[in-house]
Amino acid sequence: MNTTHRCGLALVLACALPLSMAAEPPATGAPAMTAEQQAMMDAWTKAGTPGAEHARLGEQLAGTWDATMTMWMDPAAPPMSEKGTSTNSMVLDGRHVHMAFKGQFMGQPFTGFGTTGYDNTLRRYTSTWVDNMSTAVMFALGDYDAATGTYTFRSEMADAAAGGKPIPIRETLQVIDADHHVMEMFETRDGAEARTMRIEYQRAK
Repeated sequence: MNTTHRCGLALVLACALPLSMAAEPPATGAPAMTAEQQAMMDAWTKAGTPGAEHARLGEQLAGTWDATMTMWMDPAAPPMSEKGTSTNSMVLDGRHVHMAFKGQFMGQPFTGFGTTGYDNTLRRYTSTWVDNMSTAVMFALGDYDAATGTYTFRSEMADAAAGGKPIPIRETLQVIDADHHVMEMFETRDGAEARTMRIEYQRAK
C-alpha cells in the first residue's frame, strides 16, 4: 500500500471513528471526551448527515428513465441520436443518487455509472462518472439555481487525442417537472464553448 493510500485510509478511519462514537454511549469508566473532541465529533456528524439538498436530489432524480441522447462530434455535421435507460436509486442511506446507464454509442453497447450528491462541508453539489469507453473518472462540483431548477457542474476532461491536454467541461441538468429532466454537456476548445451532448430523460411508464 503506497503512502497516498495509507493516508486516505487513515482519513476514512478518522472520519468514521467520531461517527461511531456518536452512535454508542461511552463504556463505563471510559474517560469523558474533552470539549475539543466533542466539537470534532459534532462537526463530523453534521458533515455526514443527509439534509434537504439530498432529499431534493432523490425526489427529482430517483427512478427509471428513458433517455434520448443527441451527440455532436463535429459542430458542422448533423448530430447522432441514440436511446438508453437510466436506473437511479438513492444509496448510502440517502446520501447519493446512484445512476446506472445502459444504451448504445456509435453502434456499440454503452454502460456507465455515476453519482450525484451534496457535500455538506464544501456546500457544493458533486458528480462522478465512469463508463465502459474510458478508463478515466470524471469528477465535478456544482451549484443549484432554484429559480430555473438547474444544476450546473464544472470539471475538466483529459483529451486523449492531444496528449492529455485538459478540456474545460460545463454540464447542466435542468429539472423540467417530476417526469422530465435534461442534461447538456459543453466543451471549451481553443477558447470557444460548444455543446457536445444533450440527453432528454422521461420517467419510464
